[in-house]
Amino acid sequence: MLGARCFNCSILLALTLMITIFQIANCQNGNNSNLPSFARVNGCHFVMNGKRLYLNGFNAYWMMFLAADPSTRVKVTSTFQQASKYCMNIARIWAFSDGGATPLQSSPGSYNEDMFKGLDFVISEAKKYGVYLILSLVNNFEDYGGRPQYVQWARERGQSLKNDDFYTNLVVKQYYKNHVKAVLTRKNSFTGVMYKDDTTIFSWELMNEARCGSDPSGKKLQQWITEMSAYVKSIDNLHLLEIGLEGFYGESVKSRKQYNPNNVTVGTDFIANNQIPQIDFTTVHMYPEHWLKPNSTDGAQQAFVDRWIQAHTEDCNSVLKKPLIITEFGKSDRLPGYSIEKRNNYLGHVYNAIFISAKAGGSFLGGIFWQLMTQGMENYADGYQVILEESPTTAKVIAEQSRKLHSLSPMK
Repeated sequence: MLGARCFNCSILLALTLMITIFQIANCQNGNNSNLPSFARVNGCHFVMNGKRLYLNGFNAYWMMFLAADPSTRVKVTSTFQQASKYCMNIARIWAFSDGGATPLQSSPGSYNEDMFKGLDFVISEAKKYGVYLILSLVNNFEDYGGRPQYVQWARERGQSLKNDDFYTNLVVKQYYKNHVKAVLTRKNSFTGVMYKDDTTIFSWELMNEARCGSDPSGKKLQQWITEMSAYVKSIDNLHLLEIGLEGFYGESVKSRKQYNPNNVTVGTDFIANNQIPQIDFTTVHMYPEHWLKPNSTDGAQQAFVDRWIQAHTEDCNSVLKKPLIITEFGKSDRLPGYSIEKRNNYLGHVYNAIFISAKAGGSFLGGIFWQLMTQGMENYADGYQVILEESPTTAKVIAEQSRKLHSLSPMK
C-alpha cells in the first residue's frame, strides 16, 4: 500500500505541477508588465485598453518601510515575484507614515527622503512585475500616525482640538491637502515619472478605514470626502479614486443599517459617501471574527459574510452603479479554531462570490486579501499573513482565482 500510495502521489504531484505551469503561463501571457495605460471605470466595470479588468491581489502595507533600507528591499522584490507567479495583479499599500520612529512625513510638510525613495522603489518594482497599486494617503487610526498625529501637530501649533476635528479644522485639512500634493506630484527617483502620471498606480485611497464616531449623522465625513476628493482630482484627474471605507451603512438609507455588524454606526454612509461624483469605485472590508459578538459561531460568521457581500453588491449594481472591491479580508491564525484548510475555504468562498458576479456582469470585481508577506518577516506578522512559499495549498486557491478571472477577459 505504501508503494502504491507514493506512486499515486507522484502522479498527483506531476499533474498539479502541469496545471500550475499552465495557469501561470496563461495568466502571465495576459499580464503586461509595462502597465501601459490608466485603469478606467465604465459603469459597474473596470476597463483597461478597451477590455474589462478584474482584480485579484493582496495588501502589503509594510512595503515602503522595508524598501527604505536597501538591505531589506529584497523582501519587496520577492513578494512581487511571488505575486506575479500566481498571477495577482493588484496590491494595496501605505503612502503615509506620520511622525513616529519611521516617518515618511516627520512633521507637516517635512519628508524623510529615504522613506520616499522606499516608496519610489515599491512603485518601480510593481511596474516591473505587472502589479497595479492602490496607495492609501492617511490612516484613520494611530498606527503610523494617522488622524491622531495630524491633530496633535495642530495642537502643538496652538489649536484646541479633538480627534474628529481632523475632518473640520482648517489647519488640519490643509496639512492633509499638502500631503496629498506632495505624494501625487512626487517624481520617482527610480523611474523619473511623477506619481500622478504613473500608470502603475491603479487608484488613490483617501483614508484607510475612515470613521467619524462622534457624528453618527455622517455629515462631517460626507463634507470631508466631498472636499478632499475634489482636491485630489484637481491635481490628478487621470487616476481612479476611492475612499477606503469598510462598508458600514448610515442615515441615507436607514433600512440598510440592519446589515451593519451588531447594528453599529461609525459615522460613515456607504451609499451617500460613494455617490460623491469624484469617487470612482467602492470598497468594503470584512472581519466577522472581530466585528460580531465574542464567540460567534462559524455559521454566524459565514451568514454575515454572505449578507455583507450580497447587500453591497446589490447596492453597487442598482443604486451606485459603480464597481466594488473587497480591499481587506482574511483569516487569523491567532484565533481559536484556525486551520489552513479553513483559511483556504474562506478565501475560496469570497473568491467564488467575486467570480459569480464578474461572470454575470455584476459590480463585485475584485478581492485584495490581508496580507501577503515573504519569509523572514516575523516582526510584521499579525496572524493574517500569507506566506506563499510556506502555504502551497493557499497559493493554489489564489492562482485558481487569478486564472478564472483572467478567463473572463482573455487577450485579443
